[in-house]
Amino acid sequence: MKINIPLSRPDIDDDDDIHSVVCVLKTPYLSIGPKLVEFETKMAQYVGRKYAIGVNSGTSALHLIIRSLGIGEGDEVITTPFSFVASANCILFEGARPVFVDIEEETLNINPELIQKAVTKKTKALLPVDIFGHPCDWDAILEIAYRNGLVVIEDSCEALGAEYRGQKCGTFGVASAFGFYPNKQITTGEGGMIVTDDEVLANLCRSLRNQGRGDDMSWLDHERLGYNYRLDEMSAALGVSQLRRIDDILNKRAQVADQYISRLKEIDEVILPKINSDVKMSWFVFVVRLKDGIDRDKIMGFLKEKGVASKPYFPPIHLQPFYVRQFGFKTGDFPVTERVSRQCLALPFYGSLSSENIDFIIDILKQAILSGKYSDV
Repeated sequence: MKINIPLSRPDIDDDDDIHSVVCVLKTPYLSIGPKLVEFETKMAQYVGRKYAIGVNSGTSALHLIIRSLGIGEGDEVITTPFSFVASANCILFEGARPVFVDIEEETLNINPELIQKAVTKKTKALLPVDIFGHPCDWDAILEIAYRNGLVVIEDSCEALGAEYRGQKCGTFGVASAFGFYPNKQITTGEGGMIVTDDEVLANLCRSLRNQGRGDDMSWLDHERLGYNYRLDEMSAALGVSQLRRIDDILNKRAQVADQYISRLKEIDEVILPKINSDVKMSWFVFVVRLKDGIDRDKIMGFLKEKGVASKPYFPPIHLQPFYVRQFGFKTGDFPVTERVSRQCLALPFYGSLSSENIDFIIDILKQAILSGKYSDV
C-alpha cells in the first residue's frame, strides 16, 4: 500500500470536540449565541487580554484591526515580506500601502534594525508577524514604535501559546490577531480572533464583524459600513473544546518538533530552525532550510513520489504576481527573504505524527539529498 503522509492534520478529539459541535446543532443558536461568548471569554483569559472578538478568519481579524484604527488611503504600514500573503493584503483592503522590511537570517522574523529607515511621515503602524510560532524581538519593535508615535498590530495568527520573555504573544500590540485554520495549533475549521485591551476598539470590531450594527446589535440597525465576518456557533464550540486541551496539543507538537530536530542533525545539508533562548516556541509548522546547491523543488518532487507532502513556506510576498504588477517589486529588493524563501521546506507536521513516519520522512529526505540528482549546480 502506498504511504500517504499529509502536510498537516487537525487534532480532533472524537469525544469532546465532536460532541461539542453536535450539542450546538441541537440548540436554536447556530450564530451569535452563547458559545461565541464563551470562546471569546476563554481566549481573552488564556492570552491575557481584556477583550476578544471572534471572527471568521485570521485575515478578517487583521482587516478589522486595520479598519478600526482608521488606517487608510495614503497611509503606510511597515511589515514583513516573509509571511502568508494575508498579513500584507489586509493593509491593501483599506487602501493603505504595505512597506516591506527584510527579515533576520536566523529567526525569519522582521529585522528591527531595518525598521527605522523605512519610517516616513506617512507611516501609521508596524505590523510584525510571529513567523511559524517564533516570537518577534518585541522589545526592539515596541521601542521603535514608541519613539516614532506608531501603533503596533501584532499578527500572531501562527503563534498561539508562544511567549517572548515570559509574556504571551498576542499581548504586545494595541490589538492582535489569531487564526484557527485546520493547520493551526487549535482549529475551528475556519476562524480567527482579535484580542485587545482597548474597549473602544473592541466594540468597533464587534460592530464591523456584524454588518456594522450598533452597540445594542439591533438586527436591522446599521450605524456604519460593516462586514459579515461572524464566527458561527459550531466553530466557536469547537474552539472552546480545543482551547480546553491547548497545553496538551502544544506539548504534542513540541515533541514532534524535538524528534525532527534530533534526527535532522544527521544531515549536514539541512539548516534547522533557530529558536532564541528568551522565547517559548509554539510550533505552527516545521520548516527547515536546505543549504545552497540543493534544488528544493526537486526534493519536493521526490518526496511527493514517495507519498510525503511538503510545501515551500513561504514564497516572498513582494514577488507575488499581483504585488509585482501593482508596486513594481523585483528580485533583489529583499535579499534575505528571497534567499531564505528559495531554501525553505515545510515537512509534514502535526501532533499525531508517529515516530515511524518521522523516521520514514527523514530517510526519504536523506536519500533525495545524497542521490546527487537534486543539486542545482
